[in-house]
Amino acid sequence: MRRAVIAFTAFLGALFILLASPAWAEGESLRGTLQNQGQPVNGVKISVTSGDGQPVGEATSGADGKWEVQVPAAGSYKVTLDQATLPAGTVLKFKDRATLSVQVFEGNYRNVLFALASGDAAGVATPPDGGGSSAFWTRVAQLAFEGLSLGLIIALGALGISLIFGTTGLTNFAHGELLTVGAFIAFVLNSTFGLHLLIATPLAVIVAAGFGYGQERFFWGPLRNRKTGLVSMMIISIGVAMFLRYLLLFLFGGENVPYEQYVAQDGIKLGPVFTTPKSLIAMGIEIAVLIAVGLALTFTRLGKATRAVSDNPALAASSGINVDRIIRIVWAMGTAVAGLAGIMLGTTQILNFQMGQQVLLLMFAGVTLGGLGTAFGALVGSLVVGMFVQISTIWIPPELKTVGALAVLILVLLVRPQGILGRRERIG
Repeated sequence: MRRAVIAFTAFLGALFILLASPAWAEGESLRGTLQNQGQPVNGVKISVTSGDGQPVGEATSGADGKWEVQVPAAGSYKVTLDQATLPAGTVLKFKDRATLSVQVFEGNYRNVLFALASGDAAGVATPPDGGGSSAFWTRVAQLAFEGLSLGLIIALGALGISLIFGTTGLTNFAHGELLTVGAFIAFVLNSTFGLHLLIATPLAVIVAAGFGYGQERFFWGPLRNRKTGLVSMMIISIGVAMFLRYLLLFLFGGENVPYEQYVAQDGIKLGPVFTTPKSLIAMGIEIAVLIAVGLALTFTRLGKATRAVSDNPALAASSGINVDRIIRIVWAMGTAVAGLAGIMLGTTQILNFQMGQQVLLLMFAGVTLGGLGTAFGALVGSLVVGMFVQISTIWIPPELKTVGALAVLILVLLVRPQGILGRRERIG
Protein backbone atom coordinates (compact mmCIF):
# COMPACT_ATOMS: atom_id res chain seq x y z
CA MET A 1 0.00 0.00 0.00
CA ARG A 2 2.84 2.35 0.90
CA ARG A 3 4.61 1.69 -2.41
CA ALA A 4 1.38 2.36 -4.30
CA VAL A 5 0.98 5.70 -2.52
CA ILE A 6 4.58 6.67 -3.29
CA ALA A 7 4.22 5.68 -6.96
CA PHE A 8 0.95 7.56 -7.28
CA THR A 9 2.47 10.68 -5.67
CA ALA A 10 5.45 10.52 -8.04
CA PHE A 11 3.11 10.23 -11.02
CA LEU A 12 1.12 13.27 -9.88
CA GLY A 13 4.34 15.24 -9.36
CA ALA A 14 5.59 14.40 -12.87
CA LEU A 15 2.20 15.30 -14.32
CA PHE A 16 2.15 18.71 -12.62
CA ILE A 17 5.73 19.41 -13.76
CA LEU A 18 4.71 18.67 -17.35
CA LEU A 19 1.62 20.84 -17.04
CA ALA A 20 3.66 23.67 -15.56
CA SER A 21 6.27 23.60 -18.36
CA PRO A 22 6.38 26.90 -20.25
CA ALA A 23 5.00 26.99 -23.78
CA TRP A 24 6.96 28.46 -26.67
CA ALA A 25 5.73 31.81 -27.92
CA GLU A 26 3.65 31.55 -31.09
CA GLY A 27 4.01 35.14 -32.26
CA GLU A 28 1.40 37.88 -32.15
CA SER A 29 -2.13 37.12 -33.34
CA LEU A 30 -5.81 37.85 -32.80
CA ARG A 31 -8.19 34.95 -32.35
CA GLY A 32 -11.61 34.07 -31.05
CA THR A 33 -14.52 31.64 -31.05
CA LEU A 34 -17.98 32.67 -32.24
CA GLN A 35 -20.83 31.00 -30.36
CA ASN A 36 -24.55 31.54 -30.02
CA GLN A 37 -26.30 29.71 -27.17
CA GLY A 38 -23.18 27.58 -26.75
CA GLN A 39 -23.20 26.48 -30.41
CA PRO A 40 -20.41 27.40 -32.87
CA VAL A 41 -21.20 29.92 -35.58
CA ASN A 42 -19.65 29.02 -38.93
CA GLY A 43 -18.78 31.13 -41.98
CA VAL A 44 -18.59 34.59 -40.36
CA LYS A 45 -16.05 37.01 -41.84
CA ILE A 46 -13.66 38.84 -39.49
CA SER A 47 -11.36 41.62 -40.71
CA VAL A 48 -8.47 43.29 -38.88
CA THR A 49 -6.99 46.73 -39.49
CA SER A 50 -4.19 48.62 -37.81
CA GLY A 51 -4.81 51.60 -35.56
CA ASP A 52 -4.46 53.99 -38.52
CA GLY A 53 -6.91 51.98 -40.69
CA GLN A 54 -4.47 49.95 -42.80
CA PRO A 55 -5.71 46.39 -43.67
CA VAL A 56 -3.90 43.63 -41.79
CA GLY A 57 -5.79 40.45 -42.58
CA GLU A 58 -9.08 38.58 -42.75
CA ALA A 59 -10.42 35.27 -41.48
CA THR A 60 -13.62 33.25 -41.60
CA SER A 61 -14.88 31.26 -38.62
CA GLY A 62 -14.68 27.50 -39.12
CA ALA A 63 -17.06 24.70 -38.23
CA ASP A 64 -15.95 24.97 -34.61
CA GLY A 65 -16.55 28.74 -34.61
CA LYS A 66 -12.83 29.55 -34.36
CA TRP A 67 -10.96 32.20 -36.32
CA GLU A 68 -7.43 33.62 -36.16
CA VAL A 69 -5.54 36.47 -37.85
CA GLN A 70 -1.77 36.87 -37.54
CA VAL A 71 -0.58 40.44 -36.94
CA PRO A 72 2.87 41.77 -37.91
CA ALA A 73 3.81 43.18 -34.51
CA ALA A 74 2.55 44.19 -31.11
CA GLY A 75 0.27 47.19 -31.09
CA SER A 76 -3.30 48.45 -31.28
CA TYR A 77 -5.70 46.90 -33.82
CA LYS A 78 -9.36 47.12 -34.79
CA VAL A 79 -11.33 43.90 -35.29
CA THR A 80 -14.57 44.07 -37.29
CA LEU A 81 -17.27 41.41 -37.62
CA ASP A 82 -19.16 41.47 -40.92
CA GLN A 83 -22.79 41.27 -39.79
CA ALA A 84 -23.94 40.40 -43.32
CA THR A 85 -22.18 37.02 -43.01
CA LEU A 86 -23.99 35.98 -39.82
CA PRO A 87 -26.30 32.97 -40.37
CA ALA A 88 -30.08 33.33 -40.19
CA GLY A 89 -31.35 33.63 -36.65
CA THR A 90 -28.05 34.99 -35.28
CA VAL A 91 -27.24 38.67 -34.72
CA LEU A 92 -24.88 40.81 -32.71
CA LYS A 93 -26.24 41.29 -29.21
CA PHE A 94 -24.87 44.86 -29.11
CA LYS A 95 -25.11 46.60 -32.48
CA ASP A 96 -22.45 49.17 -31.59
CA ARG A 97 -19.86 46.45 -30.84
CA ALA A 98 -19.32 45.23 -34.42
CA THR A 99 -15.84 46.82 -34.31
CA LEU A 100 -13.59 46.34 -31.29
CA SER A 101 -10.27 48.03 -30.51
CA VAL A 102 -7.78 45.67 -28.86
CA GLN A 103 -4.16 45.76 -27.76
CA VAL A 104 -1.75 42.95 -28.65
CA PHE A 105 1.42 42.53 -26.60
CA GLU A 106 4.74 41.20 -27.85
CA GLY A 107 4.92 37.41 -28.14
CA ASN A 108 1.29 36.92 -27.15
CA TYR A 109 -2.07 36.37 -28.77
CA ARG A 110 -5.25 38.23 -27.87
CA ASN A 111 -8.71 36.70 -27.59
CA VAL A 112 -11.50 38.81 -29.06
CA LEU A 113 -15.07 38.15 -28.00
CA PHE A 114 -18.17 39.14 -29.96
CA ALA A 115 -21.46 38.71 -28.07
CA LEU A 116 -24.01 36.97 -30.33
CA ALA A 117 -27.69 36.39 -29.72
CA SER A 118 -30.73 34.90 -31.43
CA GLY A 119 -32.63 37.35 -33.63
CA ASP A 120 -35.37 37.52 -36.22
CA ALA A 121 -35.02 37.25 -39.97
CA ALA A 122 -34.49 40.98 -40.26
CA GLY A 123 -31.41 40.70 -38.09
CA VAL A 124 -32.93 42.50 -35.12
CA ALA A 125 -32.01 41.00 -31.75
CA THR A 126 -34.78 40.46 -29.28
CA PRO A 127 -34.15 43.03 -26.53
CA PRO A 128 -33.98 41.83 -22.93
CA ASP A 129 -36.38 44.56 -21.91
CA GLY A 130 -38.29 47.24 -23.66
CA GLY A 131 -39.25 46.98 -27.28
CA GLY A 132 -42.85 46.19 -26.43
CA SER A 133 -44.59 43.42 -24.55
CA SER A 134 -44.42 41.05 -27.53
CA ALA A 135 -40.63 41.33 -27.78
CA PHE A 136 -40.25 40.75 -24.06
CA TRP A 137 -42.34 37.57 -24.04
CA THR A 138 -40.54 36.32 -27.14
CA ARG A 139 -37.30 36.70 -25.22
CA VAL A 140 -38.80 34.87 -22.23
CA ALA A 141 -39.95 32.00 -24.47
CA GLN A 142 -36.48 31.67 -26.03
CA LEU A 143 -34.76 31.62 -22.64
CA ALA A 144 -37.31 29.18 -21.21
CA PHE A 145 -36.62 26.78 -24.09
CA GLU A 146 -32.87 27.12 -23.55
CA GLY A 147 -33.44 26.56 -19.82
CA LEU A 148 -35.40 23.39 -20.53
CA SER A 149 -32.57 22.09 -22.73
CA LEU A 150 -29.98 22.92 -20.07
CA GLY A 151 -32.18 21.48 -17.31
CA LEU A 152 -32.44 18.11 -19.06
CA ILE A 153 -28.64 17.87 -19.32
CA ILE A 154 -28.28 18.87 -15.67
CA ALA A 155 -30.91 16.25 -14.75
CA LEU A 156 -28.92 13.46 -16.41
CA GLY A 157 -25.82 14.42 -14.44
CA ALA A 158 -27.69 15.10 -11.20
CA LEU A 159 -29.37 11.69 -11.41
CA GLY A 160 -26.04 9.97 -10.83
CA ILE A 161 -25.13 12.31 -7.95
CA SER A 162 -28.46 11.61 -6.26
CA LEU A 163 -28.30 7.82 -6.68
CA ILE A 164 -24.70 7.58 -5.46
CA PHE A 165 -25.49 9.78 -2.46
CA GLY A 166 -28.62 7.78 -1.70
CA THR A 167 -26.85 4.41 -1.67
CA THR A 168 -23.47 5.39 -0.17
CA GLY A 169 -23.92 8.80 1.47
CA LEU A 170 -21.00 10.14 -0.61
CA THR A 171 -21.14 13.69 -1.93
CA ASN A 172 -19.02 13.17 -5.05
CA PHE A 173 -17.33 16.37 -6.21
CA ALA A 174 -15.71 14.45 -9.06
CA HIS A 175 -19.06 13.81 -10.73
CA GLY A 176 -18.67 16.80 -13.05
CA GLU A 177 -15.49 15.27 -14.43
CA LEU A 178 -17.44 12.08 -15.22
CA LEU A 179 -19.44 14.17 -17.73
CA THR A 180 -16.19 15.40 -19.27
CA VAL A 181 -14.70 11.90 -19.39
CA GLY A 182 -17.77 10.56 -21.22
CA ALA A 183 -17.66 13.44 -23.70
CA PHE A 184 -13.97 12.90 -24.47
CA ILE A 185 -14.33 9.13 -24.77
CA ALA A 186 -16.86 9.78 -27.52
CA PHE A 187 -14.48 12.38 -29.01
CA VAL A 188 -11.66 9.82 -29.22
CA LEU A 189 -13.92 7.22 -30.83
CA ASN A 190 -15.32 9.85 -33.20
CA SER A 191 -12.19 11.78 -34.21
CA THR A 192 -9.34 9.30 -33.67
CA PHE A 193 -11.01 6.03 -34.67
CA GLY A 194 -13.32 7.61 -37.25
CA LEU A 195 -16.59 6.25 -35.88
CA HIS A 196 -19.72 8.24 -36.60
CA LEU A 197 -21.03 10.03 -33.53
CA LEU A 198 -24.20 7.91 -33.61
CA ILE A 199 -22.01 4.81 -33.16
CA ALA A 200 -19.44 6.44 -30.87
CA THR A 201 -22.09 7.63 -28.39
CA PRO A 202 -23.44 4.23 -27.21
CA LEU A 203 -19.90 2.80 -27.15
CA ALA A 204 -18.72 5.74 -25.05
CA VAL A 205 -21.64 5.26 -22.64
CA ILE A 206 -20.67 1.58 -22.23
CA VAL A 207 -17.02 2.50 -21.60
CA ALA A 208 -18.14 5.15 -19.10
CA ALA A 209 -20.25 2.54 -17.30
CA GLY A 210 -17.19 0.29 -17.03
CA PHE A 211 -15.15 3.22 -15.73
CA GLY A 212 -17.76 3.88 -13.03
CA TYR A 213 -17.93 0.20 -12.07
CA GLY A 214 -14.13 0.07 -11.82
CA GLN A 215 -14.04 3.17 -9.62
CA GLU A 216 -16.38 1.58 -7.11
CA ARG A 217 -14.80 -1.88 -7.34
CA PHE A 218 -11.17 -0.85 -6.93
CA PHE A 219 -11.24 2.59 -5.29
CA TRP A 220 -14.37 3.76 -3.47
CA GLY A 221 -15.41 0.27 -2.34
CA PRO A 222 -12.09 -0.50 -0.59
CA LEU A 223 -12.15 2.95 1.04
CA ARG A 224 -15.64 2.30 2.34
CA ASN A 225 -14.68 -1.18 3.59
CA ARG A 226 -11.79 0.40 5.51
CA LYS A 227 -14.41 2.53 7.32
CA THR A 228 -13.20 5.77 5.76
CA GLY A 229 -15.43 8.61 6.94
CA LEU A 230 -17.80 10.36 4.55
CA VAL A 231 -16.09 13.72 5.08
CA SER A 232 -12.71 12.18 4.23
CA MET A 233 -14.17 10.54 1.12
CA MET A 234 -15.72 13.83 0.06
CA ILE A 235 -12.30 15.51 0.31
CA ILE A 236 -10.78 12.62 -1.64
CA SER A 237 -13.40 13.17 -4.36
CA ILE A 238 -12.16 16.75 -4.72
CA GLY A 239 -8.67 15.40 -5.32
CA VAL A 240 -10.02 12.88 -7.84
CA ALA A 241 -11.81 15.73 -9.63
CA MET A 242 -8.60 17.75 -9.89
CA PHE A 243 -6.64 14.72 -11.10
CA LEU A 244 -9.16 13.85 -13.83
CA ARG A 245 -9.52 17.48 -14.90
CA TYR A 246 -5.81 18.10 -15.36
CA LEU A 247 -5.26 14.68 -16.87
CA LEU A 248 -7.76 15.63 -19.56
CA LEU A 249 -5.96 18.96 -19.97
CA PHE A 250 -2.67 17.09 -20.40
CA LEU A 251 -4.10 14.63 -22.91
CA PHE A 252 -6.30 16.93 -25.01
CA GLY A 253 -4.99 20.43 -24.31
CA GLY A 254 -6.87 23.50 -23.20
CA GLU A 255 -8.37 24.39 -26.58
CA ASN A 256 -12.02 23.82 -27.42
CA VAL A 257 -12.58 20.85 -29.75
CA PRO A 258 -15.73 19.77 -31.64
CA TYR A 259 -17.12 16.43 -32.73
CA GLU A 260 -16.79 15.54 -36.40
CA GLN A 261 -20.55 15.54 -36.99
CA TYR A 262 -23.38 17.88 -36.06
CA VAL A 263 -21.11 20.85 -35.39
CA ALA A 264 -22.84 23.60 -37.31
CA GLN A 265 -26.48 23.45 -38.37
CA ASP A 266 -28.89 25.98 -39.78
CA GLY A 267 -31.29 27.32 -37.21
CA ILE A 268 -35.01 26.63 -37.38
CA LYS A 269 -37.83 28.67 -35.92
CA LEU A 270 -40.58 27.04 -33.86
CA GLY A 271 -43.02 29.79 -33.05
CA PRO A 272 -41.07 32.42 -31.10
CA VAL A 273 -38.13 30.05 -30.47
CA PHE A 274 -34.93 29.61 -32.49
CA THR A 275 -33.22 26.23 -32.21
CA THR A 276 -31.39 23.59 -34.24
CA PRO A 277 -32.36 20.02 -35.21
CA LYS A 278 -29.56 18.53 -33.08
CA SER A 279 -30.87 20.36 -30.00
CA LEU A 280 -34.34 18.90 -30.49
CA ILE A 281 -32.95 15.38 -31.01
CA ALA A 282 -30.70 15.72 -27.95
CA MET A 283 -33.67 16.80 -25.83
CA GLY A 284 -35.67 13.82 -27.08
CA ILE A 285 -32.85 11.41 -26.15
CA GLU A 286 -32.49 13.01 -22.71
CA ILE A 287 -36.21 12.76 -21.99
CA ALA A 288 -36.31 9.11 -23.14
CA VAL A 289 -33.34 8.15 -20.94
CA LEU A 290 -34.77 9.93 -17.89
CA ILE A 291 -38.13 8.17 -18.35
CA ALA A 292 -36.41 4.80 -18.81
CA VAL A 293 -34.33 5.23 -15.64
CA GLY A 294 -37.40 6.33 -13.70
CA LEU A 295 -39.41 3.32 -14.84
CA ALA A 296 -36.50 1.00 -14.05
CA LEU A 297 -36.19 2.37 -10.52
CA THR A 298 -39.93 2.02 -9.97
CA PHE A 299 -40.86 -1.33 -11.51
CA THR A 300 -37.78 -3.56 -11.86
CA ARG A 301 -36.27 -5.80 -9.17
CA LEU A 302 -32.97 -3.95 -9.51
CA GLY A 303 -34.72 -0.61 -9.04
CA LYS A 304 -36.57 -1.83 -5.96
CA ALA A 305 -33.33 -3.21 -4.53
CA THR A 306 -31.64 0.13 -5.19
CA ARG A 307 -34.40 1.98 -3.35
CA ALA A 308 -34.15 -0.51 -0.49
CA VAL A 309 -30.39 0.05 -0.15
CA SER A 310 -30.98 3.80 -0.29
CA ASP A 311 -33.58 3.65 2.50
CA ASN A 312 -31.74 1.29 4.87
CA PRO A 313 -28.58 -0.60 3.76
CA ALA A 314 -28.44 -2.77 6.87
CA LEU A 315 -32.06 -3.87 6.56
CA ALA A 316 -31.58 -4.47 2.81
CA ALA A 317 -28.56 -6.68 3.53
CA SER A 318 -30.46 -8.66 6.18
CA SER A 319 -33.23 -9.33 3.65
CA GLY A 320 -30.78 -10.97 1.23
CA ILE A 321 -29.83 -8.05 -1.02
CA ASN A 322 -26.16 -7.89 -2.04
CA VAL A 323 -25.54 -4.28 -1.06
CA ASP A 324 -22.04 -4.05 -2.57
CA ARG A 325 -23.31 -5.38 -5.90
CA ILE A 326 -26.15 -2.85 -5.95
CA ILE A 327 -23.76 0.01 -5.18
CA ARG A 328 -21.45 -1.04 -8.03
CA ILE A 329 -24.37 -1.17 -10.45
CA VAL A 330 -25.49 2.28 -9.26
CA TRP A 331 -21.99 3.64 -9.86
CA ALA A 332 -21.93 2.11 -13.34
CA MET A 333 -25.38 3.45 -14.18
CA GLY A 334 -24.68 6.89 -12.70
CA THR A 335 -21.40 7.23 -14.60
CA ALA A 336 -23.01 6.01 -17.83
CA VAL A 337 -25.82 8.56 -17.56
CA ALA A 338 -23.28 11.27 -16.67
CA GLY A 339 -21.21 10.32 -19.72
CA LEU A 340 -24.30 10.61 -21.91
CA ALA A 341 -24.98 14.04 -20.40
CA GLY A 342 -21.43 15.08 -21.30
CA ILE A 343 -21.89 13.90 -24.89
CA MET A 344 -25.21 15.76 -25.20
CA LEU A 345 -23.54 18.87 -23.76
CA GLY A 346 -20.70 18.44 -26.25
CA THR A 347 -23.11 18.40 -29.22
CA THR A 348 -24.68 21.71 -28.15
CA GLN A 349 -21.41 23.27 -27.01
CA ILE A 350 -17.71 22.84 -27.76
CA LEU A 351 -15.81 20.21 -25.77
CA ASN A 352 -13.44 21.55 -23.13
CA PHE A 353 -11.63 19.96 -20.20
CA GLN A 354 -13.58 22.24 -17.81
CA MET A 355 -17.08 21.57 -19.17
CA GLY A 356 -18.03 19.24 -16.32
CA GLN A 357 -16.72 21.59 -13.66
CA GLN A 358 -18.80 24.42 -15.14
CA VAL A 359 -22.10 22.55 -14.62
CA LEU A 360 -21.20 20.86 -11.31
CA LEU A 361 -22.70 23.66 -9.22
CA LEU A 362 -25.88 23.52 -11.28
CA MET A 363 -26.12 19.75 -10.71
CA PHE A 364 -25.68 20.14 -6.97
CA ALA A 365 -28.27 22.92 -6.96
CA GLY A 366 -30.72 20.69 -8.83
CA VAL A 367 -30.14 17.75 -6.46
CA THR A 368 -30.46 19.96 -3.37
CA LEU A 369 -33.61 21.63 -4.65
CA GLY A 370 -35.24 18.32 -5.58
CA GLY A 371 -34.06 16.41 -2.52
CA LEU A 372 -30.80 14.56 -1.93
CA GLY A 373 -31.03 10.84 -2.58
CA THR A 374 -34.24 11.01 -4.64
CA ALA A 375 -33.95 10.34 -8.38
CA PHE A 376 -37.22 12.08 -9.26
CA GLY A 377 -36.28 15.01 -7.06
CA ALA A 378 -33.07 15.43 -9.05
CA LEU A 379 -35.13 15.63 -12.25
CA VAL A 380 -37.58 18.21 -10.91
CA GLY A 381 -34.90 20.30 -9.24
CA SER A 382 -32.64 20.30 -12.31
CA LEU A 383 -35.42 21.49 -14.61
CA VAL A 384 -36.24 24.32 -12.21
CA VAL A 385 -32.59 25.33 -11.89
CA GLY A 386 -31.97 25.19 -15.66
CA MET A 387 -34.92 27.43 -16.46
CA PHE A 388 -34.19 29.75 -13.55
CA VAL A 389 -30.57 30.45 -14.51
CA GLN A 390 -31.45 31.05 -18.16
CA ILE A 391 -34.47 33.30 -17.56
CA SER A 392 -32.49 35.26 -14.97
CA THR A 393 -30.31 36.62 -17.80
CA ILE A 394 -33.18 38.98 -18.63
CA TRP A 395 -32.15 41.02 -15.62
CA ILE A 396 -28.52 40.05 -14.96
CA PRO A 397 -25.50 39.62 -17.28
CA PRO A 398 -25.19 36.08 -18.74
CA GLU A 399 -21.75 35.75 -17.16
CA LEU A 400 -23.40 35.88 -13.72
CA LYS A 401 -26.27 33.47 -14.37
CA THR A 402 -24.63 30.63 -12.43
CA VAL A 403 -24.89 32.81 -9.34
CA GLY A 404 -28.61 32.03 -9.47
CA ALA A 405 -27.81 28.39 -8.74
CA LEU A 406 -25.96 29.45 -5.60
CA ALA A 407 -28.96 31.56 -4.57
CA VAL A 408 -31.21 28.51 -5.02
CA LEU A 409 -28.91 26.44 -2.81
CA ILE A 410 -28.97 29.02 -0.03
CA LEU A 411 -32.73 29.55 -0.14
CA VAL A 412 -33.53 25.83 -0.15
CA LEU A 413 -31.19 25.14 2.76
CA LEU A 414 -32.80 27.98 4.73
CA VAL A 415 -36.46 27.24 3.95
CA ARG A 416 -36.71 23.52 3.11
CA PRO A 417 -33.42 21.67 3.64
CA GLN A 418 -34.88 18.32 2.53
CA GLY A 419 -35.80 19.71 -0.92
CA ILE A 420 -39.03 19.57 -2.90
CA LEU A 421 -39.45 15.78 -2.87
CA GLY A 422 -37.17 15.00 0.08
CA ARG A 423 -38.41 13.68 3.41
CA ARG A 424 -37.85 15.20 6.81
CA GLU A 425 -35.44 13.20 8.93
CA ARG A 426 -34.88 13.29 12.64
CA ILE A 427 -31.29 14.03 13.60
CA GLY A 428 -29.92 12.90 16.92
